[in-house]
Amino acid sequence: MKLQQLRYIWEVAQHELNVSQTANALFTSQPGISKQIRLLEDELGVEIFARNGKHLSRVTPAGQAILKLAGDVLRQVESIRQVALEFSDEARGSLSVATTHTQARYRLPPVIEAFRKDYPDVALHMHQGTPQQIAEMAADGTVDFAIATEALEHFSDLVMLPAYQWNRAVVVPRDHPLTKVQPLTLEAVAQFPIVTYVFGFTGRSKLDEAFSQRGLAANVVFTATDADVIKTYVRLGLGVGIIAQMAYEPEKDDRDLVALDAGHLFEASVTHIGFRRGTFLRGFMFDFIETFAPHLTRPVVESVLNRGDARAEVDHLFKGSDLPMF
Repeated sequence: MKLQQLRYIWEVAQHELNVSQTANALFTSQPGISKQIRLLEDELGVEIFARNGKHLSRVTPAGQAILKLAGDVLRQVESIRQVALEFSDEARGSLSVATTHTQARYRLPPVIEAFRKDYPDVALHMHQGTPQQIAEMAADGTVDFAIATEALEHFSDLVMLPAYQWNRAVVVPRDHPLTKVQPLTLEAVAQFPIVTYVFGFTGRSKLDEAFSQRGLAANVVFTATDADVIKTYVRLGLGVGIIAQMAYEPEKDDRDLVALDAGHLFEASVTHIGFRRGTFLRGFMFDFIETFAPHLTRPVVESVLNRGDARAEVDHLFKGSDLPMF
């Protein structure tokens, strides 16, 4: 069994069993990959991939178990490389982050700017997706960090660190009737069509819970993953917008929109930064975490990792009210 063979079967699985695409990605030949997969299967005495003629059609049950272990081996190999790099050149490397549009557009720019000044030789790679996709990318080692509000808690092999809490604003045109409602109530908001995030994005679950608990039906007529798109359709008169407070930009939006504070209407959401348990964190990775969330210093993160049950330890260290608000 060779490390190269494990890498080949892992990459083939990641490329949806397309050996040709895998070969292009790895700068090698398709016949070479197919031969090495066959040699590995012969050595193990089981098929990793079922075949339909010359094409791979699915991963076998044995293959699923083997691929999981192969992924673990490859991640350990990468950790060894990272250890070596940390001691040979601590300020050079790469860092990949998966996050949602809201985080990438409104929260991360100053973090990235500050980090780049400190580490100009670290290449940064940003991936955007749904919270589920983000968590999966961190869990399978595609990215170093996942930053999201939803879905991370469903992945037990992720260490989740609470970064900050945030709440919502109701966004309406300047002449909208809700601007005259004092104080703003959910009952008043429920009288109008609502434009907000797709379910599963940017704390949407908290919004639905708030209406449900009051026995109200939220008339959601349009959803999007992007707050800029939501504001566009509010301007078109499609409905009342409910977005993350951080996504309202007074210098751009005040000309025709009004942001009504909705912090008293919804429970605050907490955004986490997560990474796969067992990941070797290089020095600049600790610094990125602290730049993003200053209370998550290296000693704090290390103490969480050393406790084993990271989630319980984090809950003990940080109550929701102690987290910064954005």
